Amino acid sequence: MGVSRAKTSSVSASASKTPREPEFRSASKKIVCLGAGSYYFPRALGDIAITESLAGSEVTLYDIDFEKAQLMAKLGKRLAKEAGTRVKMRACKSLAEAVDGADFAISSIGGSGPSLGGVYGTAAHSADVLIPAKYGIYQLVGDTGGPAGMMMGLRSIPIYLSICKEMEKRCPEVVVLNHSNPMAILCRAMLKYSGIRKVIGICHGVQGGIMQLAKLLEVEPEALEVTWIGTNHYYWFTRIRLAGRDVYPEVMAKAQARKHPHGEVMSAKLSEIYGYRLVYQEDGHELEFYPFLAQAKDPASLPYGYAEKAVARYQNLDLKAPHLTAKEQAQQRKQGLKEFADRLSQRGLPTPEPSIIRGEGIASLIAAIATGTRQVRILNLPNHGLVPNLPDYAVLEVEAVTDSQGARGIQAGEAPLSLMGLLQKRIAWQELVVEAGVKGDRNLALQALLMDEMAIRPELSEQMLDELLAASRALLPQFPPF
Repeated sequence: MGVSRAKTSSVSASASKTPREPEFRSASKKIVCLGAGSYYFPRALGDIAITESLAGSEVTLYDIDFEKAQLMAKLGKRLAKEAGTRVKMRACKSLAEAVDGADFAISSIGGSGPSLGGVYGTAAHSADVLIPAKYGIYQLVGDTGGPAGMMMGLRSIPIYLSICKEMEKRCPEVVVLNHSNPMAILCRAMLKYSGIRKVIGICHGVQGGIMQLAKLLEVEPEALEVTWIGTNHYYWFTRIRLAGRDVYPEVMAKAQARKHPHGEVMSAKLSEIYGYRLVYQEDGHELEFYPFLAQAKDPASLPYGYAEKAVARYQNLDLKAPHLTAKEQAQQRKQGLKEFADRLSQRGLPTPEPSIIRGEGIASLIAAIATGTRQVRILNLPNHGLVPNLPDYAVLEVEAVTDSQGARGIQAGEAPLSLMGLLQKRIAWQELVVEAGVKGDRNLALQALLMDEMAIRPELSEQMLDELLAASRALLPQFPPF
């Protein structure tokens, strides 16, 4: 059961400022970066390098592409030297060496095979987007819901569970900080099917929503007291207070009076209907929780100002990439690694985040847990009664208090009826994807497609699923041949 608050869960000035740890609370830890070639890590490594309470820590970097891990380690060493915090950075060839004795593990793994760019440019994810388009489903992001979100989960689950198996042997008390999507699915899979008990999801959607509120009210975000309820990439504010008074009516009036910018048109309309403000700052993710993407006749028909973006996206994706000779592949890789290295060479030490509601604060989170410091954070954790009318096991994005054991969620109260209905269905979908991904069960995957808001007729869903599974055949070892 989570921490209960009598009046309101809040992110306020006193709780949200990132504290400067006194010297006697410093802690040298081993931190492993999994999927270390991800572009997420330049900022994360910089944050670790400038965090004084983590001075002297060891950071190991592991990626299936060892050369990328080496380049990232080179960046980390440079940043640590510039910061003067004596943090040691090194790339590891084996997962066992990287995780051995780790206190914290930061993961950013796309699950789409080796790539010199992000996961969204891979052949696997392109197939996730283009194949459903043949069946009238046009996905803008494709990492949380819909066929693409499901496929990302199916490919990533065995990777994460394999890593967890190694960590069970070499660092069973590790705190896993997952940054990858589909966030709720991956966290749930690790908690349900591994012996790793401390799994925390890291995102910035709620923070962005609070920043939006602050801009609307013309106040500092730290001054706001807010409560929200939802799962990663979809949540509603249920309370908004400022200086001890309820300002929800003022927020709704100001929001309705202004012209809604691109990316907020749908959420503004739905907020008006529901009577609660949707939190996420960009409709592209929230659209995955509604059927509208499967109701357009083509990309040019997508609503809420997304037609132009969708048309450009589908024009740039191509499943029939030209076949490259071994020599051409080697040249392409050489050029890609050079561009990767050039990009990293331009990174310098980051500016510290002034509070936990202006970013993800990965290093300050690690420092808080490592030193047993109580901070109020925004994290993805199992429900465990925080929202009583949602399943206990559901992974929700919540307020939480840190301590030396990790983080404990703060009670948020019951979800409003419409939100409860939306989330109950989404949580059931997430559970189906987890089960399908663990067991390699095609029928469970088909059930997930039919439960999703972008569902189409079962006969067509079955055809689409077979195409999706075939396109990712090499990355789905848990599924039988098909």
